[in-house]
Amino acid sequence: MKLFTGLGDVPADFGPSVVTIGKFDGVHAGHRAVIADLLAIADAESLTSTVVTFDRHPLAFLAPEKCPEQLVSTPQKIELLATTGVDAALVLRFDETLSSIPAEAFVRDILVGRLRAKVVFVGADFRFGSRGAGDVGLLERMGPVLGFEVRVIDDVRPEDGRRVSSTWIRELLEAGDVASAARLLGHTPTVRGVVVHGAARGRELGFPTANLSPSSEGLIPADGVYAGWLVDGDERYPAAVSVGNNPTFEGVPQKQVEAYVLDREIDLYGHEVAIEFVTRIRGMVAFEGIDALIRQMSADVDTVRSLLT
Repeated sequence: MKLFTGLGDVPADFGPSVVTIGKFDGVHAGHRAVIADLLAIADAESLTSTVVTFDRHPLAFLAPEKCPEQLVSTPQKIELLATTGVDAALVLRFDETLSSIPAEAFVRDILVGRLRAKVVFVGADFRFGSRGAGDVGLLERMGPVLGFEVRVIDDVRPEDGRRVSSTWIRELLEAGDVASAARLLGHTPTVRGVVVHGAARGRELGFPTANLSPSSEGLIPADGVYAGWLVDGDERYPAAVSVGNNPTFEGVPQKQVEAYVLDREIDLYGHEVAIEFVTRIRGMVAFEGIDALIRQMSADVDTVRSLLT
């Protein structure tokens, strides 16, 4: 996949293309269905399949207090897009300049002028341009004049009829239902960060953990204990993962992510690792004493082993 991190990166001879535009937070099953259709159009009409997305959620700039927490970071999103087979991705910086571009200029200067779009593939509720003035109707009016066709994306709906969306996936993660979130994402919910030194309580209890930096990437699911995988470069290890503030101890930061790699001790300090959440085992509870905590941790590890190995 060719990656353009600004309009200036797009070569003058780019395209002609079929373009879809969106936030693509999580690059979930709905996004992947759109991209599959995009690739089919590109193949049938000899066009360059192109995704246009943003370096942040638009609300992060327009109304930060209303902006939802993102499922993935921008680097994670780019990596996920690269797995879809799309030819190119243009990541636009969502700032004052972009947000103030009139809708007509966005179509004329970016979609047609830079990307040489011949097909624009968008959802029925797609809005764009300054104050969201642009919509499918505007695209359909401009298409014949500027030489592109507009096609509207069908929603992806599982058996229960709800449209697959980042909002739905966010709700599942906030409830700890990582297994259902994975089905909608089409990949395992993942948090990535640098392993840092913690309070060493896990080591003292016989379960040394890799503690992720608070500045990790990806939406952390609800507090609790999970079966998951720790990925360090090309190595992938089954792990019992704890999320939360560990209520048995005082003074532990909120939303701490710790992973105990099963049956081996590895020095991971300073490594950037990924934690993949497979299923939630239990919620986070306070135990009456260290012995009860150790017994539960041993049981958790046995459960993870039975699920993953």
